[in-house]
Amino acid sequence: MTTMNTDQNYQNCVKHFTALKDKYQANNYQDFSPNSPLYFILRKADLGIEILDLEYIWLQKENLLATVELIRTEQQQRIKDRVDLGVEFTKLKSKYQVNNDHISWTVSPLYFILCKVDSGNFLNEREFNWLISNGFKKVNSIAIENQKFISLKSKYNANKYQDSHSDSPLYSILKKIDISERLTELEYKWLIEQELSETLEFVKQQEATRRNEFIRLKEKYQATKYKTNSLSTPLYPILQKLEAEENLIDTELTWLKEQELIETITIAEEKEKTRQFTALKLKYQATEYEDLSPKSHLYKVLKNIDSGNSLGGQDVNFLKKRKLLETIKLANDKYINHLKSKIEENELLTDSEIEWLKNNGREDIITFAKQKHFSALKRKYGLIDPSLPLEPYYTIMVKLEKEERLDPVLVVQLIETEMLSPGGKIAITYYRLEAEFLEQEIKRTGHKWHIPTASSYWRKAHEPEQALKLTNLDLGKIKENHLKSAISVTRGGAFRDCYKLDDAEICALQAIKYQADSHHPYTLMGAICYDRYEYEKGSYWFEQAIQRGADIEDIDSEIKRVIKNEKNDDKRHEAAEYLLKKDLKRYAWAKDYLKKQQDKK
Repeated sequence: MTTMNTDQNYQNCVKHFTALKDKYQANNYQDFSPNSPLYFILRKADLGIEILDLEYIWLQKENLLATVELIRTEQQQRIKDRVDLGVEFTKLKSKYQVNNDHISWTVSPLYFILCKVDSGNFLNEREFNWLISNGFKKVNSIAIENQKFISLKSKYNANKYQDSHSDSPLYSILKKIDISERLTELEYKWLIEQELSETLEFVKQQEATRRNEFIRLKEKYQATKYKTNSLSTPLYPILQKLEAEENLIDTELTWLKEQELIETITIAEEKEKTRQFTALKLKYQATEYEDLSPKSHLYKVLKNIDSGNSLGGQDVNFLKKRKLLETIKLANDKYINHLKSKIEENELLTDSEIEWLKNNGREDIITFAKQKHFSALKRKYGLIDPSLPLEPYYTIMVKLEKEERLDPVLVVQLIETEMLSPGGKIAITYYRLEAEFLEQEIKRTGHKWHIPTASSYWRKAHEPEQALKLTNLDLGKIKENHLKSAISVTRGGAFRDCYKLDDAEICALQAIKYQADSHHPYTLMGAICYDRYEYEKGSYWFEQAIQRGADIEDIDSEIKRVIKNEKNDDKRHEAAEYLLKKDLKRYAWAKDYLKKQQDKK
């Protein structure tokens, strides 16, 4: 048995050798033994294995030159074919946007898969999985799109169009046909140019269907007065939107108005309101109420709720009668959240909002609103004391914010807590409001004794220009000398506030002429001299003021104010030294300014 197998193998090798000799033109070589070197060389050549130089030399010695030429030609062709395959693979990778594959095409399945995709063949599940698992998501997507394209070509009889790549113009056209979307004129023309007549039949059928639909919609939405049945008219997509329960935009409604399709507009508005009503019923848990007509009172109530408004008494009763208690709760919660948002943004609650909170037992929110607003007002008016009580200061600041005058009790409380001392924002606002009030009173009553008081208030409000404007009068028309003196004094004080000391002096001296026994103009002259660093003269005028009834404490307060407001440290130091030399005990407070000067050194 073994001998028979051996003989058979030998005969097969002889046949194979004979065939190879014939293929490679080596028939003049007489040796037919499979053990021949020629058989070995020819088998290598047939398998595409490179022939070595010593093997070529042997063939040449055996005078097998034609065989040498054939083998060399064949191997060169194989090399060329191999290079061509590599180039083709590179092109395919570029076409299908493969940037992350560096494996040789000879061992990677990618080449075969790309060939299948490019030729329009469907990939199987295993091939799709291989693409995904190896990170070729882009190729996978393209392959899926190509297969969709091929399916659409088959579905719409477009197989005569050879290109099956998804970036073809035909693919976008077929996708539009598949969802019954109208083609553009250019797309329609393209199909004609490609002689895809069977595909065009589908398009024509769809156009006929659309035209019938358009006629039906015109009747349904009372637009038959618009005679054109062209599908290119704006009316067709508008009616489609209405049929799809979509809201129309302003430009579409304007177009309908221009075409005088009032009935269509009315239907559109009713449908939109009905959709809104349905959504609001769901949102505010009123779905048990079956009426869907926008004319229903419930629709108005729900719209009011959705706008963030509070429910009125009649609306609450309306909802209670229909057992829509959860709707009431949701409405109240929404309104409360609206009020909280206002409070967080430092907006004031209105009287009606506060009244609603009281009626609904939400005094906690009123308190929260006051505390939030109180904090904001404290920052605005420069009140940094964290222990400051809410009342009466909240009431005071709210009134000032509303530009309302303060009640006498509130003014007394400010005086007691020294909040009307010069410079504070509350004091400035208070005095401005008082000055404005007195100016109105002057216009209303003509009572001129309000003039010096209003001027004084303008100065305390840090608006001396307004005081100067108010006191710019012809004093010759005023009979009372003491009133003329008072106006001159306050006008001089305003000039002094503006650092116009010469003008201030003129006013002070005029005031002395009008009323020599009043201490006010002398006090003004003393302050002017101190402002000029003329301390001896200033002390003289202050003594004259004291002799005429001025309170020593008031004089000293004025001197303190002058020293405090002096911006030049050296001049302040000079004034302090003068005062301490004059009366060490009376002006002991001036030592602080000497100490501050020493600390700076």
